[in-house]
Amino acid sequence: MEMFDLTGKVAVVTGSSRGIGRAIAEAYVEAGVRVVISSRKQSACDAVAGTINARYGEERAIAVAASLSDKSALEALIAKTRQRFGHIDLLVCNAASNPYYGPMAGISDEQFRKIFDNNVLANHWLIRMVAPGMIERREGAIIVVSSIGGLIGSDVIGAYNVSKAADFQLVRNLATELGPHNVRINAIAPGVIRTDFARALWEDPEAEAALRRATPLGRIGEPEEIAGTAVFLASKAGAYVTGQAIVVDGGSTIKGTL
Repeated sequence: MEMFDLTGKVAVVTGSSRGIGRAIAEAYVEAGVRVVISSRKQSACDAVAGTINARYGEERAIAVAASLSDKSALEALIAKTRQRFGHIDLLVCNAASNPYYGPMAGISDEQFRKIFDNNVLANHWLIRMVAPGMIERREGAIIVVSSIGGLIGSDVIGAYNVSKAADFQLVRNLATELGPHNVRINAIAPGVIRTDFARALWEDPEAEAALRRATPLGRIGEPEEIAGTAVFLASKAGAYVTGQAIVVDGGSTIKGTL
């Protein structure tokens, strides 16, 4: 369908060796995009890129490892992408971390800084790196994968939730700055998705049953169900959408019992 056709576009997707990031990368390839697979470990990136190329053809995906905490590595990621493909049309800031689980009274300064450095500052870095090229071409779409955690409180992942709320404001501010140049930026706020990041919530039968009861659709989400929103936001179908946070959570936030 032409409204969702992304043929010829180039995308960088962080945290794309597994989970939501991988699902987005694969959906982009299916829509015609050439994708850069990136996460911390080169071997994991190579494996995903190899699988994609075996299915869709060579040069549909390349692998460039980069750590969120290493600005020079992120700069190299963007430079290598431009060297290989010439430009970047789409950026998906999906990678994030949460080194602490418990009440905020117990979090160390180092853990708090790591959460904000990886979940907010690294996104800011990457966007600053790709935005000038998008502005020059007057075309581009940026997606930050946030979380419904940014909309609710928590007694166990509070600092993570604060960082995800900051991502929403990052998107709003940058949509204001980049909009006049026809560059769009939006956030996706997933609920509980069946990924390694949320494994503790769905591997426990009792916890998963509680999640099903708290979700109007009655189930945990799958990574592919986030990927569809990412395709929409990158395509002509989403051409008049910017500065928004699109919640994809099976209805859990409207029920208010998560």
